[in-house]
Amino acid sequence: MTITSYPELVRLSSTNGGNVVTFGDSTTDAFGRLRVSQPITLFDSQNRFGIDGQFDTSTSGSATATYLSNESTVAMNVSTTSGDEVIRESKRVFPYQPGKSLLALMTFVMAAGQTNLRQRLGYFGTNDGVYLEQNGTDTRLVLRTSTSGSVDDTEYATQANWNVDKFDGTGPSGITLDLTKAQILFFDIEWLGVGDVRCGFYVRGKPQVAHIFYNTNEKSKVYMKTAILPVRYEITATDTLDSAATLRQICSTVISEGGYTQIRRELDAQRTTTLTGISTTILPLVSIRLNSSSLDAVVIPQQVKVFPLTAQDYEVLLIRNATLTGASYDTSTFGNVDFDISATAMSGGDIMQVDYITNTVQSAGGISEATGYNFANQLGRTIAGVSDVLTVGIRTISPSPTGSARGSLMFYDLTNGA
Repeated sequence: MTITSYPELVRLSSTNGGNVVTFGDSTTDAFGRLRVSQPITLFDSQNRFGIDGQFDTSTSGSATATYLSNESTVAMNVSTTSGDEVIRESKRVFPYQPGKSLLALMTFVMAAGQTNLRQRLGYFGTNDGVYLEQNGTDTRLVLRTSTSGSVDDTEYATQANWNVDKFDGTGPSGITLDLTKAQILFFDIEWLGVGDVRCGFYVRGKPQVAHIFYNTNEKSKVYMKTAILPVRYEITATDTLDSAATLRQICSTVISEGGYTQIRRELDAQRTTTLTGISTTILPLVSIRLNSSSLDAVVIPQQVKVFPLTAQDYEVLLIRNATLTGASYDTSTFGNVDFDISATAMSGGDIMQVDYITNTVQSAGGISEATGYNFANQLGRTIAGVSDVLTVGIRTISPSPTGSARGSLMFYDLTNGA
Protein backbone atom coordinates (compact mmCIF):
# COMPACT_ATOMS: atom_id res chain seq x y z
CA MET A 1 0.00 0.00 0.00
CA THR A 2 1.22 3.50 -0.79
CA ILE A 3 0.26 6.77 0.84
CA THR A 4 0.51 9.93 -1.23
CA SER A 5 0.08 13.36 0.35
CA TYR A 6 -1.28 16.40 -1.42
CA PRO A 7 -2.17 19.82 0.06
CA GLU A 8 -5.87 19.03 -0.28
CA LEU A 9 -6.16 15.31 0.37
CA VAL A 10 -4.60 12.09 1.51
CA ARG A 11 -4.88 9.19 -0.94
CA LEU A 12 -4.46 5.58 0.16
CA SER A 13 -4.16 3.10 -2.70
CA SER A 14 -3.44 -0.61 -2.77
CA THR A 15 -0.65 -1.95 -4.99
CA ASN A 16 -2.99 -4.86 -5.78
CA GLY A 17 -5.55 -2.62 -7.45
CA GLY A 18 -7.89 -2.26 -4.49
CA ASN A 19 -10.19 0.64 -3.75
CA VAL A 20 -8.84 4.16 -3.34
CA VAL A 21 -9.93 6.02 -0.21
CA THR A 22 -9.52 9.80 -0.24
CA PHE A 23 -9.88 12.12 2.75
CA GLY A 24 -9.98 15.83 1.94
CA ASP A 25 -8.51 18.45 4.27
CA SER A 26 -11.93 19.60 5.42
CA THR A 27 -12.90 16.11 6.65
CA THR A 28 -10.27 16.28 9.39
CA ASP A 29 -10.00 18.55 12.37
CA ALA A 30 -7.07 20.87 13.08
CA PHE A 31 -5.00 17.90 14.32
CA GLY A 32 -5.63 15.77 11.23
CA ARG A 33 -8.19 13.47 12.87
CA LEU A 34 -11.28 12.45 10.94
CA ARG A 35 -14.23 14.44 12.19
CA VAL A 36 -16.14 11.56 13.73
CA SER A 37 -16.15 12.55 17.42
CA GLN A 38 -19.02 14.39 19.07
CA PRO A 39 -18.46 18.16 19.06
CA ILE A 40 -19.11 20.09 22.26
CA THR A 41 -20.73 23.50 21.81
CA LEU A 42 -19.05 26.15 23.94
CA PHE A 43 -21.11 29.02 22.54
CA ASP A 44 -23.92 29.65 20.10
CA SER A 45 -25.64 32.86 19.11
CA GLN A 46 -28.66 33.75 17.03
CA ASN A 47 -30.97 36.75 16.91
CA ARG A 48 -34.38 35.12 16.58
CA PHE A 49 -36.52 37.51 18.64
CA GLY A 50 -34.10 40.35 19.26
CA ILE A 51 -30.44 41.28 19.43
CA ASP A 52 -28.58 38.51 21.26
CA GLY A 53 -27.56 39.81 24.68
CA GLN A 54 -24.51 37.54 24.69
CA PHE A 55 -22.74 40.23 22.67
CA ASP A 56 -21.70 43.67 23.88
CA THR A 57 -21.97 46.60 21.47
CA SER A 58 -19.74 49.66 21.18
CA THR A 59 -20.66 52.50 18.82
CA SER A 60 -18.85 55.68 17.84
CA GLY A 61 -20.18 58.79 16.10
CA SER A 62 -23.58 58.31 14.52
CA ALA A 63 -23.13 54.56 13.99
CA THR A 64 -25.91 52.24 15.19
CA ALA A 65 -26.69 48.58 15.72
CA THR A 66 -30.31 47.79 14.85
CA TYR A 67 -32.38 44.63 14.80
CA LEU A 68 -33.81 43.33 11.53
CA SER A 69 -36.69 41.15 12.73
CA ASN A 70 -37.50 39.74 9.28
CA GLU A 71 -33.90 38.53 8.94
CA SER A 72 -33.05 37.58 12.55
CA THR A 73 -30.00 39.76 11.99
CA VAL A 74 -28.16 42.67 13.60
CA ALA A 75 -27.48 45.49 11.16
CA MET A 76 -24.24 47.26 12.07
CA ASN A 77 -24.60 50.64 10.39
CA VAL A 78 -22.12 53.44 9.73
CA SER A 79 -22.90 56.75 8.05
CA THR A 80 -20.51 58.54 5.72
CA THR A 81 -18.88 60.35 8.65
CA SER A 82 -15.25 59.59 9.42
CA GLY A 83 -14.86 57.76 12.74
CA ASP A 84 -18.22 56.03 12.69
CA GLU A 85 -17.75 52.52 14.08
CA VAL A 86 -19.71 49.57 15.44
CA ILE A 87 -18.04 46.73 17.34
CA ARG A 88 -19.98 43.67 18.48
CA GLU A 89 -17.99 41.29 20.67
CA SER A 90 -19.13 38.29 22.68
CA LYS A 91 -19.10 38.98 26.41
CA ARG A 92 -17.57 35.58 26.97
CA VAL A 93 -14.29 34.16 25.76
CA PHE A 94 -14.10 30.48 24.97
CA PRO A 95 -11.94 27.86 26.63
CA TYR A 96 -9.32 26.21 24.50
CA GLN A 97 -8.21 22.78 25.72
CA PRO A 98 -4.75 21.62 24.55
CA GLY A 99 -4.96 18.80 22.02
CA LYS A 100 -8.54 19.59 20.96
CA SER A 101 -9.40 21.31 17.70
CA LEU A 102 -11.24 24.59 18.35
CA LEU A 103 -13.73 25.45 15.60
CA ALA A 104 -15.39 28.86 15.22
CA LEU A 105 -18.11 29.57 12.64
CA MET A 106 -19.89 32.82 11.90
CA THR A 107 -22.37 33.99 9.29
CA PHE A 108 -22.55 37.47 7.80
CA VAL A 109 -23.15 39.72 4.83
CA MET A 110 -20.65 42.52 4.24
CA ALA A 111 -21.37 45.89 2.69
CA ALA A 112 -19.90 46.49 -0.75
CA GLY A 113 -16.28 47.54 -0.46
CA GLN A 114 -15.47 51.21 -0.81
CA THR A 115 -12.58 53.52 -0.02
CA ASN A 116 -12.18 54.13 3.75
CA LEU A 117 -14.58 51.35 4.75
CA ARG A 118 -13.09 48.55 6.90
CA GLN A 119 -15.04 45.44 7.90
CA ARG A 120 -13.75 42.62 10.10
CA LEU A 121 -15.12 39.49 11.70
CA GLY A 122 -13.55 36.47 13.30
CA TYR A 123 -12.33 34.75 16.40
CA PHE A 124 -10.29 37.60 17.85
CA GLY A 125 -10.05 40.31 20.48
CA THR A 126 -8.09 43.52 20.85
CA ASN A 127 -4.76 41.69 21.22
CA ASP A 128 -4.83 38.27 19.53
CA GLY A 129 -6.81 36.10 17.16
CA VAL A 130 -7.66 35.47 13.52
CA TYR A 131 -10.11 37.34 11.33
CA LEU A 132 -11.36 38.12 7.84
CA GLU A 133 -10.95 41.74 6.77
CA GLN A 134 -12.15 43.78 3.84
CA ASN A 135 -10.50 47.21 3.78
CA GLY A 136 -11.72 49.17 0.80
CA THR A 137 -11.77 46.44 -1.81
CA ASP A 138 -8.78 44.56 -0.38
CA THR A 139 -9.76 41.22 1.17
CA ARG A 140 -7.37 39.41 3.50
CA LEU A 141 -7.11 36.91 6.33
CA VAL A 142 -5.17 38.20 9.32
CA LEU A 143 -3.42 36.49 12.21
CA ARG A 144 -3.25 39.04 15.05
CA THR A 145 -0.66 38.63 17.79
CA SER A 146 0.59 40.52 20.84
CA THR A 147 3.58 38.33 21.64
CA SER A 148 5.93 41.30 21.21
CA GLY A 149 4.08 43.27 23.87
CA SER A 150 2.02 45.29 21.40
CA VAL A 151 -0.68 44.41 18.87
CA ASP A 152 0.67 43.24 15.52
CA ASP A 153 -1.56 42.68 12.46
CA THR A 154 1.27 42.36 9.95
CA GLU A 155 0.92 38.62 9.38
CA TYR A 156 -1.78 38.32 6.77
CA ALA A 157 -2.61 36.83 3.40
CA THR A 158 -4.43 38.83 0.75
CA GLN A 159 -6.99 36.88 -1.24
CA ALA A 160 -4.66 36.60 -4.23
CA ASN A 161 -2.15 34.86 -1.94
CA TRP A 162 -4.42 32.40 -0.15
CA ASN A 163 -2.48 29.15 -0.28
CA VAL A 164 -5.28 26.57 -0.65
CA ASP A 165 -8.24 28.16 -2.48
CA LYS A 166 -8.16 31.78 -3.65
CA PHE A 167 -11.94 31.71 -4.14
CA ASP A 168 -11.50 33.43 -7.50
CA GLY A 169 -13.14 30.64 -9.51
CA THR A 170 -9.88 28.79 -10.19
CA GLY A 171 -9.54 26.93 -6.87
CA PRO A 172 -10.80 23.53 -5.71
CA SER A 173 -14.21 24.96 -4.79
CA GLY A 174 -14.74 26.62 -8.17
CA ILE A 175 -16.37 29.52 -6.31
CA THR A 176 -15.74 33.23 -6.80
CA LEU A 177 -16.20 34.81 -3.38
CA ASP A 178 -18.80 37.59 -3.13
CA LEU A 179 -18.79 39.05 0.38
CA THR A 180 -21.98 41.02 -0.31
CA LYS A 181 -23.75 37.65 -0.32
CA ALA A 182 -24.38 35.56 2.81
CA GLN A 183 -21.34 33.51 3.82
CA ILE A 184 -20.37 30.96 6.46
CA LEU A 185 -16.83 31.71 7.60
CA PHE A 186 -14.86 29.21 9.70
CA PHE A 187 -11.56 28.97 11.52
CA ASP A 188 -10.14 25.88 13.16
CA ILE A 189 -7.19 26.15 15.48
CA GLU A 190 -4.66 23.71 16.87
CA TRP A 191 -3.06 26.16 19.24
CA LEU A 192 -0.72 24.54 21.79
CA GLY A 193 1.05 27.85 21.24
CA VAL A 194 2.52 26.75 17.90
CA GLY A 195 -0.11 24.90 15.83
CA ASP A 196 -1.60 25.79 12.45
CA VAL A 197 -4.71 27.88 11.80
CA ARG A 198 -7.03 26.99 8.92
CA CYS A 199 -9.44 29.57 7.51
CA GLY A 200 -12.21 29.03 4.99
CA PHE A 201 -15.83 29.10 3.95
CA TYR A 202 -18.61 26.56 3.66
CA VAL A 203 -19.42 25.76 0.03
CA ARG A 204 -22.58 23.81 -0.77
CA GLY A 205 -22.69 22.47 2.78
CA LYS A 206 -19.02 21.48 2.96
CA PRO A 207 -16.09 23.33 4.54
CA GLN A 208 -13.48 24.51 2.04
CA VAL A 209 -10.14 25.75 3.37
CA ALA A 210 -9.00 29.03 1.80
CA HIS A 211 -5.73 29.63 3.64
CA ILE A 212 -3.59 27.97 6.29
CA PHE A 213 -1.33 29.94 8.60
CA TYR A 214 1.57 27.55 9.18
CA ASN A 215 3.29 28.03 12.53
CA THR A 216 4.95 24.73 13.50
CA ASN A 217 8.63 24.67 12.50
CA GLU A 218 8.19 28.27 11.30
CA LYS A 219 8.36 30.51 14.37
CA SER A 220 10.71 30.82 17.33
CA LYS A 221 7.86 31.44 19.82
CA VAL A 222 4.09 31.09 20.14
CA TYR A 223 2.19 32.65 17.24
CA MET A 224 -0.29 34.37 19.56
CA LYS A 225 -0.59 34.72 23.31
CA THR A 226 -3.77 32.70 23.77
CA ALA A 227 -6.54 30.86 21.95
CA ILE A 228 -9.05 31.81 24.69
CA LEU A 229 -10.77 34.54 22.69
CA PRO A 230 -14.15 36.09 21.83
CA VAL A 231 -16.15 36.24 18.62
CA ARG A 232 -16.04 39.76 17.19
CA TYR A 233 -17.56 41.79 14.33
CA GLU A 234 -16.42 45.32 13.35
CA ILE A 235 -17.34 47.96 10.77
CA THR A 236 -15.43 51.25 10.67
CA ALA A 237 -15.39 54.38 8.57
CA THR A 238 -11.66 55.10 8.69
CA ASP A 239 -12.29 58.35 6.82
CA THR A 240 -15.20 59.93 4.96
CA LEU A 241 -17.24 57.41 2.95
CA ASP A 242 -19.02 57.87 -0.35
CA SER A 243 -22.12 56.16 1.03
CA ALA A 244 -23.43 54.69 4.29
CA ALA A 245 -22.71 51.01 4.85
CA THR A 246 -24.08 48.04 6.80
CA LEU A 247 -22.41 44.84 7.98
CA ARG A 248 -25.00 42.18 8.79
CA GLN A 249 -24.22 39.95 11.78
CA ILE A 250 -26.25 36.74 11.68
CA CYS A 251 -25.18 33.69 13.74
CA SER A 252 -22.04 32.29 15.32
CA THR A 253 -20.83 29.30 17.29
CA VAL A 254 -17.63 28.04 18.92
CA ILE A 255 -17.09 24.28 19.21
CA SER A 256 -14.54 22.03 20.88
CA GLU A 257 -14.07 19.13 18.48
CA GLY A 258 -13.53 15.84 20.26
CA GLY A 259 -15.27 16.83 23.45
CA TYR A 260 -14.17 18.84 26.47
CA THR A 261 -12.64 16.92 29.36
CA GLN A 262 -13.52 18.04 32.89
CA ILE A 263 -10.22 18.29 34.73
CA ARG A 264 -10.58 21.32 36.99
CA ARG A 265 -11.09 21.31 40.74
CA GLU A 266 -13.71 23.46 42.41
CA LEU A 267 -12.74 26.73 44.05
CA ASP A 268 -14.83 28.12 46.89
CA ALA A 269 -15.58 31.76 47.73
CA GLN A 270 -16.81 31.47 51.32
CA ARG A 271 -18.57 33.78 53.71
CA THR A 272 -16.96 32.87 57.03
CA THR A 273 -18.90 35.47 59.03
CA THR A 274 -22.60 35.21 59.79
CA LEU A 275 -25.04 37.39 57.87
CA THR A 276 -27.72 38.52 60.31
CA GLY A 277 -30.91 40.52 59.99
CA ILE A 278 -32.17 38.58 56.98
CA SER A 279 -35.78 39.48 56.17
CA THR A 280 -37.94 39.63 53.05
CA THR A 281 -35.55 41.97 51.22
CA ILE A 282 -32.78 40.17 49.35
CA LEU A 283 -29.36 40.57 50.98
CA PRO A 284 -25.99 39.59 49.45
CA LEU A 285 -24.11 36.69 51.00
CA VAL A 286 -21.14 36.42 48.65
CA SER A 287 -20.23 37.73 45.19
CA ILE A 288 -17.55 36.97 42.59
CA ARG A 289 -16.22 38.82 39.54
CA LEU A 290 -13.26 38.57 37.16
CA ASN A 291 -10.08 40.22 38.34
CA SER A 292 -9.33 43.37 36.33
CA SER A 293 -6.08 41.84 35.05
CA SER A 294 -7.81 38.57 34.05
CA LEU A 295 -10.86 39.70 32.13
CA ASP A 296 -10.35 36.92 29.59
CA ALA A 297 -10.38 34.19 32.24
CA VAL A 298 -12.94 31.38 31.87
CA VAL A 299 -14.87 31.18 35.16
CA ILE A 300 -18.07 29.16 35.62
CA PRO A 301 -20.20 28.95 38.78
CA GLN A 302 -20.69 25.39 39.94
CA GLN A 303 -22.61 25.32 43.20
CA VAL A 304 -24.14 27.52 45.88
CA LYS A 305 -24.21 26.33 49.48
CA VAL A 306 -26.13 28.11 52.24
CA PHE A 307 -26.39 27.06 55.88
CA PRO A 308 -29.21 28.70 57.92
CA LEU A 309 -28.40 29.54 61.53
CA THR A 310 -31.89 30.72 62.48
CA ALA A 311 -35.05 28.65 62.03
CA GLN A 312 -36.92 30.21 59.09
CA ASP A 313 -37.92 29.53 55.50
CA TYR A 314 -35.40 31.04 53.06
CA GLU A 315 -35.21 31.79 49.37
CA VAL A 316 -31.70 31.58 47.90
CA LEU A 317 -30.96 33.22 44.56
CA LEU A 318 -28.01 33.39 42.17
CA ILE A 319 -28.15 36.81 40.49
CA ARG A 320 -26.07 38.26 37.67
CA ASN A 321 -25.05 41.94 37.77
CA ALA A 322 -26.98 43.17 40.77
CA THR A 323 -25.97 46.61 42.08
CA LEU A 324 -24.11 46.11 45.36
CA THR A 325 -23.84 48.58 48.23
CA GLY A 326 -20.63 48.61 50.25
CA ALA A 327 -18.77 45.89 48.35
CA SER A 328 -15.06 45.47 49.12
CA TYR A 329 -13.41 42.76 47.03
CA ASP A 330 -10.64 40.37 47.98
CA THR A 331 -8.43 40.53 44.86
CA SER A 332 -5.62 38.18 45.87
CA THR A 333 -7.00 34.85 47.11
CA PHE A 334 -7.96 33.35 43.74
CA GLY A 335 -5.83 35.29 41.25
CA ASN A 336 -8.26 35.42 38.32
CA VAL A 337 -11.33 35.95 40.50
CA ASP A 338 -12.24 38.61 43.10
CA PHE A 339 -14.82 37.91 45.79
CA ASP A 340 -16.83 40.02 48.22
CA ILE A 341 -18.58 39.29 51.52
CA SER A 342 -18.83 42.91 52.70
CA ALA A 343 -21.75 44.27 50.67
CA THR A 344 -24.73 45.24 52.81
CA ALA A 345 -27.45 45.59 50.17
CA MET A 346 -28.25 44.72 46.57
CA SER A 347 -30.76 45.62 43.91
CA GLY A 348 -31.60 44.75 40.33
CA GLY A 349 -29.78 42.17 38.27
CA ASP A 350 -30.96 39.05 36.46
CA ILE A 351 -32.01 36.00 38.47
CA MET A 352 -30.19 32.95 37.14
CA GLN A 353 -31.33 30.29 39.62
CA VAL A 354 -33.53 29.99 42.72
CA ASP A 355 -33.75 27.44 45.52
CA TYR A 356 -35.50 27.16 48.90
CA ILE A 357 -34.22 26.07 52.29
CA THR A 358 -36.43 24.46 54.90
CA ASN A 359 -36.97 26.10 58.27
CA THR A 360 -34.75 23.91 60.47
CA VAL A 361 -31.21 24.77 61.41
CA GLN A 362 -30.28 21.13 60.88
CA SER A 363 -30.69 21.42 57.09
CA ALA A 364 -28.57 23.09 54.47
CA GLY A 365 -29.57 23.89 50.93
CA GLY A 366 -28.21 25.38 47.78
CA ILE A 367 -28.06 25.58 44.04
CA SER A 368 -26.08 22.98 42.15
CA GLU A 369 -25.16 22.78 38.48
CA ALA A 370 -25.87 19.61 36.57
CA THR A 371 -22.89 17.40 35.85
CA GLY A 372 -20.66 19.18 33.38
CA TYR A 373 -19.65 22.76 32.78
CA ASN A 374 -22.56 25.09 32.02
CA PHE A 375 -20.82 27.60 29.76
CA ALA A 376 -23.99 29.70 29.53
CA ASN A 377 -23.39 30.78 33.14
CA GLN A 378 -19.77 31.75 32.54
CA LEU A 379 -18.67 35.18 33.78
CA GLY A 380 -18.44 37.63 30.89
CA ARG A 381 -17.15 41.16 30.41
CA THR A 382 -17.95 44.18 28.29
CA ILE A 383 -15.80 45.64 25.52
CA ALA A 384 -14.93 48.42 27.97
CA GLY A 385 -13.59 45.84 30.45
CA VAL A 386 -16.36 45.63 33.05
CA SER A 387 -16.80 42.13 34.49
CA ASP A 388 -20.06 40.38 35.23
CA VAL A 389 -20.76 39.98 38.95
CA LEU A 390 -22.46 36.87 40.32
CA THR A 391 -24.07 37.25 43.73
CA VAL A 392 -25.64 34.75 46.09
CA GLY A 393 -28.64 36.53 47.57
CA ILE A 394 -30.89 35.38 50.40
CA ARG A 395 -34.20 36.46 51.95
CA THR A 396 -36.79 34.99 54.27
CA ILE A 397 -40.23 33.96 53.12
CA SER A 398 -41.93 35.69 56.06
CA PRO A 399 -40.78 38.85 57.86
CA SER A 400 -40.45 37.31 61.32
CA PRO A 401 -38.24 36.16 62.82
CA THR A 402 -35.24 37.68 61.09
CA GLY A 403 -32.86 35.06 59.82
CA SER A 404 -29.12 34.45 59.79
CA ALA A 405 -26.92 32.30 57.56
CA ARG A 406 -23.52 31.59 56.10
CA GLY A 407 -22.81 30.52 52.55
CA SER A 408 -20.40 30.02 49.69
CA LEU A 409 -20.23 30.18 45.91
CA MET A 410 -18.18 27.40 44.33
CA PHE A 411 -16.79 27.86 40.85
CA TYR A 412 -14.44 26.50 38.20
CA ASP A 413 -11.56 28.47 36.72
CA LEU A 414 -10.78 26.79 33.39
CA THR A 415 -8.09 29.29 32.46
CA ASN A 416 -5.13 27.69 34.21
CA GLY A 417 -4.16 24.18 35.28
CA ALA A 418 -6.16 22.01 37.63
